[in-house]
Amino acid sequence: MNKSTVSEIKERFDHEVERFSNLDTGQISTIDAQLSLELLTEAAKRINPEAKNLLDIGCGAGNYSLKMLSKTPHLNCTLVDLSKVMLDRAKERVAAKTNKLVETIQGDIRVINLKENSFDIILAGAVLHHLRDDEDWEVTFKKLYRLLKPGGCLMISDLITQETDAINKYTWDRYGDYLEKVGGNDYKNRVFDYIEKEDSPRSMTFQLELMKKVGFRKTEILHKNMCFGAFGGIK
Repeated sequence: MNKSTVSEIKERFDHEVERFSNLDTGQISTIDAQLSLELLTEAAKRINPEAKNLLDIGCGAGNYSLKMLSKTPHLNCTLVDLSKVMLDRAKERVAAKTNKLVETIQGDIRVINLKENSFDIILAGAVLHHLRDDEDWEVTFKKLYRLLKPGGCLMISDLITQETDAINKYTWDRYGDYLEKVGGNDYKNRVFDYIEKEDSPRSMTFQLELMKKVGFRKTEILHKNMCFGAFGGIK
């Protein structure tokens, strides 16, 4: 199957802004979404208690930035997303919680220009699974590494795979059971169809090893439940 193009992904998320604005219901297809959000932002705060600049890639409606601001309120926030509708909602919500600069950039993190060594914290919530082949992953991780200040952290919450086929099948079968309990068989099939069409997730092991390869000094695993994980790296 040919994967969705960037423009096709943008178009879908243009119509999802209301859902993603509600943390209680908007992330119901993601196992432990609220727990991962809490762990990532708390870890980022403890790694960089004096952080000044936040970059939120694939920011959606701004949930990750809002959680980060609840812990570290005086952050300049740079919000990046493909969807202008999402960005508008994110800016409205985020600007209400900080008196610092809130900048929005519509575009693909792989191609937009940002100043290197600028950010204390980069948050990547449910976005990197849209990357494609291994080269795409490595180029993107190198870019994110360059954007961080020394001591800065990249914190990721995302859909993941397993290294071993048999274990991968098991985790996805478990995820299917979860989706069926949430919304029935039709809902499960709809979510799986989206994943098959749009996503190219990689294992947590792959991503942690890639962080070390591109230069991160340390990596941290914060949480894993079946095919979802929360983890990060420190420059």
